Amino acid sequence: MIFRYKPLILIGVALLGLSAGAFAQDNDADDAGNAPQRKPKFHIGFYTGAYFANKYSAAAYNGYGFDVNGHQYPFSSSFMYQKIINEYGGGYGQTDYIAQALGVDPHQWSFTESDMPVNMHYLTTILVGFNTKLPVKKKTAIIANVNATKINVEGNFTITTLLLNNTNNPAYNSNIKVFTITGQEQRLQFQLGVQQILGSDDKLNFFMEAGFMGTLAKFSKNMVYINNLQIDLTYYNNQAIYPSPGPTKVPVGFGIGAFIGAGMNVDINPKFTIQFLYTLSHEKINIGVNPTLKLQNGLGMRVYYNI
Repeated sequence: MIFRYKPLILIGVALLGLSAGAFAQDNDADDAGNAPQRKPKFHIGFYTGAYFANKYSAAAYNGYGFDVNGHQYPFSSSFMYQKIINEYGGGYGQTDYIAQALGVDPHQWSFTESDMPVNMHYLTTILVGFNTKLPVKKKTAIIANVNATKINVEGNFTITTLLLNNTNNPAYNSNIKVFTITGQEQRLQFQLGVQQILGSDDKLNFFMEAGFMGTLAKFSKNMVYINNLQIDLTYYNNQAIYPSPGPTKVPVGFGIGAFIGAGMNVDINPKFTIQFLYTLSHEKINIGVNPTLKLQNGLGMRVYYNI
C-alpha cells in the first residue's frame, strides 16, 4: 500500500524540506547586522502551458456509461449498445441508420462487446490559470494557484459488416471497420504550496516549488462517429420508443493530491517576473471506475506582476 502513495509522500517531504531550508537560510537582516530589508509585495500572475494527462481515467469515456451511483453499466445496458443497436440500428423497428452510414443493407452488420473501445487516451492540451505569490522571506513565498483546462479524449471501436460472398481477395474479407469515439473533460486545479528561489543572481535563478492540490473533474462530452453519422452518447430523453439504460448523471468528482515543480526564475524588472517551469502532479481524477492517484505532467510559463 505504501508504494501506491510513494510519489505523494515524496512530494510532501520535498515541501517540508523547502520550507525548513528556506526559513533556515533566509535572513531578514544582512551579515553586517543592518536593518531588515523591505519584504517584496504580493504578486499576481497568469500561467499558460501544455498539460499531459495520464490515460488511466480516460476509460470513463469508453461508451459504457454510469448510473446515478457512479457504477459502470454492463454492455447490454451501455450507452453505445442503446444508441448503436437499439436507436440508430433499427432495434425498435425503425430505420437502420447504421447500415446507411456503413453503406450496407439493413442489419448486415454486427456490434458486440468485443467491438467496444479499449484504447481510450487523452490528447495534449493547454492549461491556463490565475496564480498568486505572497513572499514570506526574501527568497521564499507561499503560492496559491487556480488552473483550468478542457481535455479531449480519443479512442477507437469497431463494427463488423457481414460478408456477401466468399472470395480469396483480402480486400473483400476485411470486414472489420474501425471508427472513432471521442470525449471531453473539464478540470479545475487548486494548488497551495511553497516556492523557493535557488541562487543569488539579480536577474536569473533556478527555483523549486511543492505543495498540495485538489482537482475537480467533470465529464462533459462523449461522441461516436460512424463515417458521416455522429451519435451523442450522453443524450437521453427517456422517450418510450428509445428508453435510456436507466437513471444516469454526469460524472463529477473532486480528488486530493500534490505537486512539485522546478524551473527558471527571470526578474525582468521590479514589477514583472517570468518563470519557466516543469510541474509533476500526483492527481486523483475522481470519475470513472476505481479512481486513484496518478502522475500528470505540465510544462509552461508563468508571468507575475508585483503589486
